Amino acid sequence: MEVKVLFFGMLKDIVGRAEDRLTVEEGSSVGRLFEMYATQFPKLTEHSGSLLFSRNQEFAGRGEPLEDGDEVAFLPPVSGGTDDGQRMDGEGAMKEKNPCRLTRETIDTRGLVTELLAGGDGAVVTFEGVVRNHTKGRSTRFLEYEGYEPMALAKMREITQEVVEKFPVDRIGMSHRLGHLEIGEASIVIVVTSAHRKPAFEACHYAIDRLKKIVPIWKKEFFEDGAIWVEGESGRQMVAAP
Repeated sequence: MEVKVLFFGMLKDIVGRAEDRLTVEEGSSVGRLFEMYATQFPKLTEHSGSLLFSRNQEFAGRGEPLEDGDEVAFLPPVSGGTDDGQRMDGEGAMKEKNPCRLTRETIDTRGLVTELLAGGDGAVVTFEGVVRNHTKGRSTRFLEYEGYEPMALAKMREITQEVVEKFPVDRIGMSHRLGHLEIGEASIVIVVTSAHRKPAFEACHYAIDRLKKIVPIWKKEFFEDGAIWVEGESGRQMVAAP
């Protein structure tokens, strides 16, 4: 049987491609698939303990069985819309109650607030994650973000659903940048509206923490003397392959 395999972040650098197709034996698992690639690319084993996997855009364990036609992604731990009118999630994005978007353009924070705000709201909480000019004493030139886009949107929507179930808020919207970002640009914007401020603050805090844990988006940080992939909330870093 044949499966499609996707690689992201440093893993893409190691194997030298973003995707591949591989024929595997019946009864193979996600873990067996990884072993096949690790045999071909031994450097993958250096990151074996921290890798995540997905099967058909859902997180999967190494023991997950594979079927013909599956899409499997090898994912580093995540680091943590098209707002120019060309949305990756379809033409109906603007009509979503709790919109989630990926964009390669500057995020219009005020526009998102205006889109979500209703007459009954007494509070709007906005979070902007912006690109800073340094990391651990090194001057940052710019960042590049990449994502497993269909899965990222699905997980962002999962988070918004969790938020409205856990907190008494009206609406929530999230927009995340991909591609090249300069210093001072917003990489993520989250807006929460509600009748009262306390649940809005709590919901916004919850949303960004969840996004940093489960949304498959990674950043590469560029310095004067090189670049690194930033791996996950732990702040662990992997030197980028030349």
